[in-house]
Amino acid sequence: MSDNRPEPPVDLGIYSRPIHSAGLDPVDRIALIVTGIWALFCLIFMALVGLGSGSSLGPLRVLVFVMTLGLPIALVWIAALAWKSARIIREESTRLQASMDAMRQIYISQAQMAATTMGPNVERKIDEIVQGQKRAADALAGFASTRPAQPSPAPRPMMAPDHSTASEQPGLALATPPGQAETTVAIEDFISAMNFPETADDRAGFAALRRALADRRVAVLIRASQDILTLLSQDGIYMDDLVPDRARPEIWRKFAAGERGGTISGLGGIRDRSSLALSSARMRQDSIFRDAAHHFLRAFDKTFSGLADTLTDQDIAAIAETRTARAFMLLGRVAGIFD
Repeated sequence: MSDNRPEPPVDLGIYSRPIHSAGLDPVDRIALIVTGIWALFCLIFMALVGLGSGSSLGPLRVLVFVMTLGLPIALVWIAALAWKSARIIREESTRLQASMDAMRQIYISQAQMAATTMGPNVERKIDEIVQGQKRAADALAGFASTRPAQPSPAPRPMMAPDHSTASEQPGLALATPPGQAETTVAIEDFISAMNFPETADDRAGFAALRRALADRRVAVLIRASQDILTLLSQDGIYMDDLVPDRARPEIWRKFAAGERGGTISGLGGIRDRSSLALSSARMRQDSIFRDAAHHFLRAFDKTFSGLADTLTDQDIAAIAETRTARAFMLLGRVAGIFD
Protein backbone atom coordinates (compact mmCIF):
# COMPACT_ATOMS: atom_id res chain seq x y z
CA MET A 1 0.00 0.00 0.00
CA SER A 2 2.87 2.33 0.76
CA ASP A 3 4.23 1.90 -2.80
CA ASN A 4 1.00 3.21 -4.32
CA ARG A 5 1.14 6.56 -2.55
CA PRO A 6 1.37 9.48 -5.03
CA GLU A 7 4.64 11.35 -5.06
CA PRO A 8 4.50 14.93 -3.82
CA PRO A 9 4.56 17.53 -6.61
CA VAL A 10 7.84 19.24 -7.43
CA ASP A 11 7.99 22.82 -6.20
CA LEU A 12 8.90 25.03 -9.16
CA GLY A 13 8.77 28.25 -7.19
CA ILE A 14 7.63 31.23 -9.22
CA TYR A 15 7.39 29.05 -12.34
CA SER A 16 4.67 26.81 -10.88
CA ARG A 17 0.99 27.54 -11.30
CA PRO A 18 -0.99 28.41 -8.17
CA ILE A 19 -2.94 25.40 -6.87
CA HIS A 20 -6.57 26.29 -6.13
CA SER A 21 -8.65 24.31 -3.67
CA ALA A 22 -11.25 21.88 -4.99
CA GLY A 23 -14.06 23.71 -3.15
CA LEU A 24 -16.10 26.64 -4.30
CA ASP A 25 -14.55 30.04 -4.73
CA PRO A 26 -16.07 33.04 -2.94
CA VAL A 27 -17.38 34.23 -6.28
CA ASP A 28 -19.15 30.88 -6.82
CA ARG A 29 -20.68 31.05 -3.35
CA ILE A 30 -21.96 34.56 -3.97
CA ALA A 31 -23.40 33.47 -7.33
CA LEU A 32 -25.15 30.49 -5.69
CA ILE A 33 -26.59 32.67 -2.94
CA VAL A 34 -27.88 35.23 -5.44
CA THR A 35 -29.30 32.42 -7.61
CA GLY A 36 -31.09 30.84 -4.65
CA ILE A 37 -32.51 34.14 -3.47
CA TRP A 38 -33.81 34.99 -6.94
CA ALA A 39 -35.30 31.51 -7.48
CA LEU A 40 -36.97 31.62 -4.06
CA PHE A 41 -38.37 35.06 -4.81
CA CYS A 42 -39.79 33.86 -8.15
CA LEU A 43 -41.38 30.76 -6.58
CA ILE A 44 -43.00 32.79 -3.81
CA PHE A 45 -44.28 35.24 -6.38
CA MET A 46 -45.75 32.39 -8.45
CA ALA A 47 -47.37 30.85 -5.40
CA LEU A 48 -49.03 34.11 -4.46
CA VAL A 49 -49.98 35.44 -7.89
CA GLY A 50 -50.16 32.35 -10.10
CA LEU A 51 -50.14 32.14 -13.88
CA GLY A 52 -53.76 33.18 -14.41
CA SER A 53 -56.77 31.20 -15.67
CA GLY A 54 -56.94 32.34 -19.28
CA SER A 55 -56.29 29.49 -21.72
CA SER A 56 -54.89 31.76 -24.46
CA LEU A 57 -52.37 33.51 -22.25
CA GLY A 58 -51.24 30.47 -20.27
CA PRO A 59 -48.22 29.43 -22.43
CA LEU A 60 -47.09 33.02 -22.81
CA ARG A 61 -47.18 33.52 -19.08
CA VAL A 62 -45.16 30.35 -18.58
CA LEU A 63 -42.55 31.63 -21.06
CA VAL A 64 -42.39 34.99 -19.30
CA PHE A 65 -41.96 33.24 -15.96
CA VAL A 66 -39.13 31.04 -17.27
CA MET A 67 -37.33 34.03 -18.79
CA THR A 68 -37.86 36.06 -15.61
CA LEU A 69 -36.37 33.24 -13.59
CA GLY A 70 -33.55 32.19 -15.97
CA LEU A 71 -32.16 35.41 -17.42
CA PRO A 72 -31.06 37.02 -14.11
CA ILE A 73 -29.54 33.73 -13.00
CA ALA A 74 -27.65 33.44 -16.32
CA LEU A 75 -26.38 37.01 -15.98
CA VAL A 76 -25.22 36.30 -12.42
CA TRP A 77 -23.17 33.30 -13.50
CA ILE A 78 -21.77 35.12 -16.56
CA ALA A 79 -20.59 37.88 -14.22
CA ALA A 80 -19.10 35.27 -11.88
CA LEU A 81 -17.22 33.58 -14.74
CA ALA A 82 -15.95 36.95 -16.01
CA TRP A 83 -14.69 37.82 -12.52
CA LYS A 84 -12.89 34.50 -12.22
CA SER A 85 -11.32 34.90 -15.69
CA ALA A 86 -10.08 38.39 -14.81
CA ARG A 87 -8.59 37.07 -11.57
CA ILE A 88 -6.79 34.25 -13.39
CA ILE A 89 -5.41 36.70 -15.95
CA ARG A 90 -4.10 38.95 -13.17
CA GLU A 91 -2.45 36.00 -11.44
CA GLU A 92 -0.83 34.83 -14.69
CA SER A 93 0.39 38.35 -15.42
CA THR A 94 1.91 38.65 -11.94
CA ARG A 95 3.56 35.25 -12.26
CA LEU A 96 4.93 36.12 -15.72
CA GLN A 97 6.34 39.42 -14.44
CA ALA A 98 7.98 37.63 -11.52
CA SER A 99 9.47 35.07 -13.92
CA MET A 100 10.89 37.81 -16.14
CA ASP A 101 12.38 39.61 -13.13
CA ALA A 102 13.94 36.38 -11.92
CA MET A 103 15.39 35.63 -15.36
CA ARG A 104 16.80 39.17 -15.54
CA GLN A 105 18.41 38.81 -12.11
CA ILE A 106 19.87 35.43 -13.08
CA TYR A 107 21.30 36.89 -16.30
CA ILE A 108 22.85 39.84 -14.45
CA SER A 109 24.34 37.61 -11.75
CA GLN A 110 25.76 35.22 -14.36
CA ALA A 111 27.28 38.13 -16.30
CA GLN A 112 28.82 39.52 -13.13
CA MET A 113 30.19 36.11 -12.17
CA ALA A 114 31.61 35.64 -15.67
CA ALA A 115 33.25 39.07 -15.57
CA THR A 116 34.67 38.39 -12.11
CA THR A 117 35.94 34.97 -13.14
CA MET A 118 37.25 35.80 -16.59
CA GLY A 119 38.54 39.33 -15.90
CA PRO A 120 41.76 38.36 -14.07
CA ASN A 121 42.46 35.57 -16.53
CA VAL A 122 42.06 37.87 -19.53
CA GLU A 123 44.21 40.56 -17.94
CA ARG A 124 46.87 38.00 -17.10
CA LYS A 125 46.86 36.70 -20.67
CA ILE A 126 47.14 40.24 -22.03
CA ASP A 127 50.04 40.97 -19.68
CA GLU A 128 51.77 37.78 -20.78
CA ILE A 129 51.33 38.72 -24.45
CA VAL A 130 52.65 42.24 -23.83
CA GLN A 131 55.65 40.92 -21.91
CA GLY A 132 56.33 38.41 -24.68
CA GLN A 133 56.22 41.17 -27.29
CA LYS A 134 58.60 43.27 -25.21
CA ARG A 135 61.06 40.40 -24.84
CA ALA A 136 60.90 39.65 -28.56
CA ALA A 137 61.42 43.30 -29.46
CA ASP A 138 64.32 43.59 -27.03
CA ALA A 139 65.89 40.52 -28.55
CA LEU A 140 65.52 41.96 -32.06
CA ALA A 141 66.98 45.26 -30.91
CA GLY A 142 69.90 43.41 -29.36
CA PHE A 143 70.56 41.50 -32.58
CA ALA A 144 70.32 44.69 -34.64
CA SER A 145 72.88 46.45 -32.49
CA THR A 146 75.32 43.56 -32.10
CA ARG A 147 78.87 44.70 -32.74
CA PRO A 148 82.30 43.20 -32.16
CA ALA A 149 83.05 43.14 -28.47
CA GLN A 150 85.28 45.97 -27.40
CA PRO A 151 86.39 46.69 -23.86
CA SER A 152 84.64 49.84 -22.63
CA PRO A 153 84.79 49.95 -18.85
CA ALA A 154 84.05 53.65 -18.61
CA PRO A 155 80.60 55.07 -19.48
CA ARG A 156 80.43 56.50 -22.96
CA PRO A 157 80.01 60.26 -23.07
CA MET A 158 76.87 61.39 -24.81
CA MET A 159 78.61 64.14 -26.71
CA ALA A 160 82.22 65.17 -26.45
CA PRO A 161 82.70 68.84 -25.75
CA ASP A 162 84.91 69.20 -28.79
CA HIS A 163 84.58 72.82 -29.80
CA SER A 164 85.98 72.04 -33.24
CA THR A 165 82.63 70.42 -34.13
CA ALA A 166 80.58 73.29 -32.87
CA SER A 167 80.36 74.76 -36.35
CA GLU A 168 78.98 71.50 -37.68
CA GLN A 169 76.10 71.50 -35.19
CA PRO A 170 75.25 75.11 -34.48
CA GLY A 171 71.77 74.26 -33.20
CA LEU A 172 73.10 72.21 -30.26
CA ALA A 173 75.75 74.50 -28.88
CA LEU A 174 74.73 76.72 -26.01
CA ALA A 175 76.70 79.73 -24.95
CA THR A 176 79.20 78.77 -22.29
CA PRO A 177 80.64 81.51 -20.10
CA PRO A 178 84.40 81.99 -20.48
CA GLY A 179 86.41 79.89 -18.10
CA GLN A 180 83.53 77.49 -17.36
CA ALA A 181 84.00 73.95 -18.57
CA GLU A 182 81.18 72.33 -20.50
CA THR A 183 79.73 69.30 -18.68
CA THR A 184 78.84 66.14 -20.59
CA VAL A 185 76.71 63.22 -19.50
CA ALA A 186 77.08 59.52 -20.23
CA ILE A 187 74.59 57.76 -22.48
CA GLU A 188 73.47 55.50 -19.63
CA ASP A 189 72.74 58.47 -17.38
CA PHE A 190 70.93 60.25 -20.22
CA ILE A 191 68.63 57.26 -20.82
CA SER A 192 67.96 56.86 -17.09
CA ALA A 193 67.19 60.57 -16.73
CA MET A 194 64.81 60.42 -19.71
CA ASN A 195 62.81 57.80 -17.82
CA PHE A 196 63.04 59.59 -14.43
CA PRO A 197 63.43 57.68 -11.11
CA GLU A 198 61.04 54.78 -10.66
CA THR A 199 60.35 55.40 -6.95
CA ALA A 200 61.39 57.75 -4.17
CA ASP A 201 63.98 55.14 -3.11
CA ASP A 202 65.58 54.87 -6.57
CA ARG A 203 68.96 56.29 -5.59
CA ALA A 204 70.61 55.28 -8.84
CA GLY A 205 67.85 57.01 -10.80
CA PHE A 206 68.19 60.24 -8.83
CA ALA A 207 71.97 60.16 -9.17
CA ALA A 208 71.68 59.74 -12.95
CA LEU A 209 69.11 62.56 -13.03
CA ARG A 210 71.46 64.91 -11.17
CA ARG A 211 74.32 64.09 -13.52
CA ALA A 212 72.07 64.66 -16.55
CA LEU A 213 70.85 68.01 -15.22
CA ALA A 214 74.47 69.11 -14.95
CA ASP A 215 74.57 69.13 -18.77
CA ARG A 216 72.67 72.26 -19.74
CA ARG A 217 71.77 70.87 -23.16
CA VAL A 218 70.08 67.84 -21.57
CA ALA A 219 68.62 69.82 -18.67
CA VAL A 220 66.39 71.78 -21.05
CA LEU A 221 64.78 68.57 -22.31
CA ILE A 222 64.51 66.97 -18.85
CA ARG A 223 62.76 69.99 -17.35
CA ALA A 224 60.45 70.33 -20.35
CA SER A 225 59.61 66.64 -20.04
CA GLN A 226 58.95 66.98 -16.33
CA ASP A 227 56.57 69.89 -16.95
CA ILE A 228 54.59 68.14 -19.67
CA LEU A 229 54.37 64.86 -17.73
CA THR A 230 52.98 66.79 -14.76
CA LEU A 231 50.37 68.48 -16.97
CA LEU A 232 49.39 65.16 -18.56
CA SER A 233 48.98 63.54 -15.14
CA GLN A 234 46.34 66.15 -14.31
CA ASP A 235 44.13 64.47 -16.93
CA GLY A 236 44.96 61.00 -15.65
CA ILE A 237 47.40 60.26 -18.48
CA TYR A 238 50.45 58.35 -17.25
CA MET A 239 53.21 57.11 -19.52
CA ASP A 240 53.47 53.79 -17.66
CA ASP A 241 49.92 52.99 -18.82
CA LEU A 242 50.77 53.50 -22.50
CA VAL A 243 52.22 50.64 -24.54
CA PRO A 244 53.42 52.11 -27.84
CA ASP A 245 54.18 50.19 -31.00
CA ARG A 246 57.92 49.82 -31.40
CA ALA A 247 59.56 51.73 -34.22
CA ARG A 248 62.75 50.57 -35.88
CA PRO A 249 65.92 52.55 -35.08
CA GLU A 250 66.11 53.53 -38.76
CA ILE A 251 62.89 55.53 -38.39
CA TRP A 252 64.28 57.38 -35.37
CA ARG A 253 67.41 58.20 -37.37
CA LYS A 254 65.24 59.57 -40.20
CA PHE A 255 63.52 61.81 -37.67
CA ALA A 256 66.89 62.99 -36.37
CA ALA A 257 67.94 63.71 -39.96
CA GLY A 258 65.01 66.10 -40.35
CA GLU A 259 62.45 63.96 -42.17
CA ARG A 260 58.79 64.54 -41.28
CA GLY A 261 55.42 63.23 -42.36
CA GLY A 262 54.55 59.73 -43.49
CA THR A 263 58.14 58.48 -43.63
CA ILE A 264 58.33 58.62 -39.82
CA SER A 265 54.70 57.67 -39.11
CA GLY A 266 55.98 54.64 -37.23
CA LEU A 267 57.03 56.93 -34.38
CA GLY A 268 53.39 57.70 -33.62
CA GLY A 269 52.98 54.37 -31.89
CA ILE A 270 50.59 55.54 -29.18
CA ARG A 271 47.16 54.06 -30.00
CA ASP A 272 45.30 54.80 -26.77
CA ARG A 273 42.22 56.69 -27.96
CA SER A 274 41.29 58.24 -24.63
CA SER A 275 44.79 59.64 -24.09
CA LEU A 276 44.89 61.01 -27.63
CA ALA A 277 41.45 62.59 -27.29
CA LEU A 278 42.21 64.18 -23.91
CA SER A 279 45.58 65.50 -25.09
CA SER A 280 44.11 66.88 -28.31
CA ALA A 281 41.26 68.62 -26.48
CA ARG A 282 43.60 70.18 -23.96
CA MET A 283 46.00 71.22 -26.71
CA ARG A 284 43.16 73.22 -28.27
CA GLN A 285 41.69 74.67 -25.08
CA ASP A 286 44.63 75.20 -22.70
CA SER A 287 47.22 77.69 -23.93
CA ILE A 288 49.64 76.83 -21.10
CA PHE A 289 49.51 73.16 -22.01
CA ARG A 290 49.91 73.98 -25.70
CA ASP A 291 52.99 76.14 -25.08
CA ALA A 292 54.53 73.52 -22.80
CA ALA A 293 53.88 70.78 -25.37
CA HIS A 294 55.46 72.75 -28.22
CA HIS A 295 58.47 73.64 -26.06
CA PHE A 296 58.87 69.97 -25.13
CA LEU A 297 58.62 68.82 -28.76
CA ARG A 298 61.24 71.35 -29.85
CA ALA A 299 63.56 70.37 -26.99
CA PHE A 300 63.23 66.67 -27.80
CA ASP A 301 63.83 67.29 -31.51
CA LYS A 302 66.89 69.43 -30.84
CA THR A 303 68.46 67.13 -28.25
CA PHE A 304 67.80 63.84 -30.02
CA SER A 305 68.93 65.18 -33.39
CA GLY A 306 72.17 66.36 -31.84
CA LEU A 307 73.13 63.01 -30.35
CA ALA A 308 71.61 60.52 -32.83
CA ASP A 309 74.95 59.95 -34.57
CA THR A 310 76.55 58.85 -31.29
CA LEU A 311 73.80 56.36 -30.43
CA THR A 312 73.71 52.69 -31.26
CA ASP A 313 70.50 50.94 -32.27
CA GLN A 314 70.29 49.48 -28.77
CA ASP A 315 70.59 52.96 -27.26
CA ILE A 316 67.77 54.23 -29.47
CA ALA A 317 65.60 51.24 -28.49
CA ALA A 318 66.24 52.01 -24.82
CA ILE A 319 65.41 55.70 -25.28
CA ALA A 320 62.15 54.77 -27.02
CA GLU A 321 61.05 52.94 -23.86
CA THR A 322 61.46 55.97 -21.60
CA ARG A 323 58.61 58.09 -20.30
CA THR A 324 59.97 61.11 -22.14
CA ALA A 325 59.95 59.29 -25.48
CA ARG A 326 56.40 58.05 -24.90
CA ALA A 327 55.27 61.61 -24.17
CA PHE A 328 56.95 62.67 -27.42
CA MET A 329 55.10 59.93 -29.35
CA LEU A 330 51.78 60.98 -27.81
CA LEU A 331 52.15 64.73 -28.30
CA GLY A 332 53.85 64.35 -31.67
CA ARG A 333 50.87 62.43 -32.95
CA VAL A 334 48.47 65.04 -31.52
CA ALA A 335 50.50 67.84 -33.12
CA GLY A 336 50.55 66.07 -36.49
CA ILE A 337 54.32 65.62 -36.74
CA PHE A 338 53.91 62.08 -38.07
CA ASP A 339 51.12 62.82 -40.58
